[in-house]
Amino acid sequence: MKKSRFIVMLAVMAVYAVLSPLGAKESRDAKYSVVMLGDTHFDTEPASVYHSNYNEPVEWLNRVQRAEFARNGEMWRERCPRLLKRAAKLVTPDTRMALQMGDLIQGDCGNGEVHRKMLDDVLNNFKAALGGLPLVTVVGNHDIRGVDAYDVYEEYMPQRMSQELNRTIDNTTFAFTIGPDAFIVINFNDPEDDVIEKLLDETKDARYTFIITHGPVLPFDDSSCRWFLYGGRDQTLERLHFRKLFARRNAIVLCGHVHSTEFADWWGDGGRITQMTMNSVWAKDKQGQYEVVAQGAAQYGERRKTIKAADNGSKLKDETPLFDEYRAGLREYSQSFAAGSYKLNVSDKKVTIDFYAGDSKTVTKTFVLRSK
Repeated sequence: MKKSRFIVMLAVMAVYAVLSPLGAKESRDAKYSVVMLGDTHFDTEPASVYHSNYNEPVEWLNRVQRAEFARNGEMWRERCPRLLKRAAKLVTPDTRMALQMGDLIQGDCGNGEVHRKMLDDVLNNFKAALGGLPLVTVVGNHDIRGVDAYDVYEEYMPQRMSQELNRTIDNTTFAFTIGPDAFIVINFNDPEDDVIEKLLDETKDARYTFIITHGPVLPFDDSSCRWFLYGGRDQTLERLHFRKLFARRNAIVLCGHVHSTEFADWWGDGGRITQMTMNSVWAKDKQGQYEVVAQGAAQYGERRKTIKAADNGSKLKDETPLFDEYRAGLREYSQSFAAGSYKLNVSDKKVTIDFYAGDSKTVTKTFVLRSK
């Protein structure tokens, strides 16, 4: 038996003793790792495999989405399988599971049964590649996009997550623990305030609190910057409320959606929110290299000012006040369009994320999220 496969088997055998019921008393010095992927937009060529029923009547949207089908098919032909193979090699004996940050699939199938098959195909594919390691995903906007897609996801994914976590999951917002740490998985498309507050309360004694959400908690520097958790202009009260709850827990946010590798450490509301945004959409060769395009609080929100219009051609609204609201509290900020795989390393002394751009054989960049 190959050594790498043996290591994965050891990790899978050990994991269910470490994925614990909420509120369970666990050792405070637990040390472990988690393999992570950002958005993956799983798809294939030809586009007709999953999109033969697609029929978007809006011209500009049809054009944009068909371009995404072509992009996905090309990147999943060769680059993304290499990325996934690299991720599998990150598994070590202390690896407890794999996390994927939403937009698992492209969606846009035009048929509910095809959408279900797309979900099933990708999870089975990723599970096999990762040697059977428990795999948890959070709902992204693409995961529920298309005819009957929302209903299919709501029925399929809680059942699948129940299998992965070896406990009953009955919602797309849920929580689990690894050792003394809480992982709260939030459906940012349709956040349920009372459910999120209940899960926070049930895990209030956690050593570290990880918030897993497809859309970021801190606004992101792009044309659609309002598409973050409670980011709507009519959700200001909810945004400020949950920002305070997360900050007072010194939450670590793990997210995707933006198709970039970003790090932000924000201090305010009596605490701290550290956010790592991850991307596994290796759409262009150059994204296999880590190049920083913005760094430091002064550059936060500046990129958006250079974007002339949204995809539908509409003029962008000035969001300077939104970015200004957060800029003063940013201790660290960096942005890169690199894609790859990630490894979360957790111990009592520190929390780090190793980023591997493309299918790099060595660590490209280590982000320090917590250090004592």
